[in-house]
Amino acid sequence: MSNSPAYETVVGLEVHAQLLTESKLFCSDPTASGAAPNTQTGPVTLGHPGTLPVLNRRALELAVRLGIACGCRIARHTTFARKHYFYPDLPKGYQISQHEDPVCSGGSLRIATADGPRDIRLQRIHLEEDAGKSLHDIDPTQTCLDFNRAGTPLVEIVTEPDIRSAEEAFAFLTEVRRLVRWLGVCDGNMEEGSLRCDANISVRPRGQAALGTRVEVKNLNSVRNLRKAVEVEAARLAAILEAGGTVRQETRGFDAASDTTFAIRSKEDADDYRYLPEPDLPPFTLPAADLQRITDEIPELPAALTARLMADQGLGAYDAGQLCEDRALADHYLRMLPTVNRAKPLANWLLGPLRAQLNERGIDWSDSPITADQWRELIDLVEDGRIAFSTASQKLLPALLEEGVAGPTALAMARNWLQDAADDELRQWVDASLDAMPDKAAEYRKGKKGLLGLFMGDVRKRSKGKADPVRVQELLLEKLNQKI
Repeated sequence: MSNSPAYETVVGLEVHAQLLTESKLFCSDPTASGAAPNTQTGPVTLGHPGTLPVLNRRALELAVRLGIACGCRIARHTTFARKHYFYPDLPKGYQISQHEDPVCSGGSLRIATADGPRDIRLQRIHLEEDAGKSLHDIDPTQTCLDFNRAGTPLVEIVTEPDIRSAEEAFAFLTEVRRLVRWLGVCDGNMEEGSLRCDANISVRPRGQAALGTRVEVKNLNSVRNLRKAVEVEAARLAAILEAGGTVRQETRGFDAASDTTFAIRSKEDADDYRYLPEPDLPPFTLPAADLQRITDEIPELPAALTARLMADQGLGAYDAGQLCEDRALADHYLRMLPTVNRAKPLANWLLGPLRAQLNERGIDWSDSPITADQWRELIDLVEDGRIAFSTASQKLLPALLEEGVAGPTALAMARNWLQDAADDELRQWVDASLDAMPDKAAEYRKGKKGLLGLFMGDVRKRSKGKADPVRVQELLLEKLNQKI
């Protein structure tokens, strides 16, 4: 929120998500990223005279999928318009977008706030093509143009001015990124520009119903930058009003290095774009059967799955929420669970040791070689006290990822990692440790309880990792707490 308690921050967001299609919105030119400049273009992308656009059906279906997930009204009949403005990287001198008939209208997206969940209303989700890219750091005297991105299909998600703080803006964009990834609509990679955000920010005296003059901050490429841009711009606007000044409607950029915004140009209104119906694209009708098919293909959404894991599996809100941050992770958990049949331990292993190991190796969840039977066996070994958790997570798990043929028990036996739980031998290791450090034992008895970890480590070393740490701690406390 703004730094002044006298003013309320009001934010509306426009989020552009690049759709996961193999070809562009109105032609068959490819959309793969990373290609050499100007190698994924053709006559339609470059706006050559006489070329005609043809709508990409897959792009329309992805937009509809997102709209259904957000509870939008889906337009069975939709039209396109020409949005006129001049950028050097806009080949035709206009952008084909939607104006009066967006494919999705209304709807909302629920976010978590400090005061509980809140629904942010959506104004619309519409289809449009992307522009190219201007490169200013290739040549010292010229701007270079790369048209590979031109014509790439986008959806623009436009909210109502319902957001009241930088934290809520952060939460909304985070939820959008999770949802588009979950649905397979967009990869959500903000660093590569496939998800971008513009923020319309204004402030008003608290209690006032009328909105203040808004300023648009363009091209925010991370959730962190969005949060910071809203914070600093709201504070700037409040300071202007407190000083008796007038806020100008304008477009601004955000400098992440200095956490400041800067003026780019005066802000255009819709009339400035001279929207005209696109004459080369007839109105498109979405058949009822296709709408039903798209609806049926939508997977269980993250919020619903989180609630189900809590209700059916007894998971806490944190564990269930973490599992539902990524659909591939959630799918992996659901595949393993029927065989493992230990909901909480499995969640702990996936969210902790396995996630760390997969990230370190660059392995996707779907490519993890550990089977459900192996997970059940590994978790049983730990739960039954036959192997220490630290040994299982730091040694056995990496070995299974690298040599996943053997079962966990056989592999642990071959490497001598199983714990020896025989009390006689455990007592010998504990006695030897205490006899070797009588001064430390005396200090413990005088109150330095932190020395217990020293003895635990020494016993573990003497046992070569085979001692059950729970039983070792019990025996150490028994000995150390004996009256001398």
